[in-house]
Amino acid sequence: MSISHSMIKKLGKDITKIQEGLDPQILAFWYKKILSETKEMAPSWLQDKINVKQNPILYMKFKIDISKRAVKYFMMAIDNNIEDMPYSTKLYFLKVQEIMSMEMDKSLV
Repeated sequence: MSISHSMIKKLGKDITKIQEGLDPQILAFWYKKILSETKEMAPSWLQDKINVKQNPILYMKFKIDISKRAVKYFMMAIDNNIEDMPYSTKLYFLKVQEIMSMEMDKSLV
């Protein structure tokens, strides 16, 4: 069974699309959008307690500095945007939600 040139080309395009979704600039764009929407939803007294910082050396690393009371707004903002994200970006933010949920569960124990 041989693989056709068009199948290889399609596979190459698919891999490129996945890689592009994990580009630090794309992640930064989505963090900025989610952060903005989170602050819009949150009460004014919580807005200064919602921050995300991109590591200046490790561009794929982001520090989410957020009040526990604001986490629900951050999660809602991710949910509101998840369908518009590229596939790999979507997986990334689903993992962010999972980690945040686990951290919130730990704090309840």
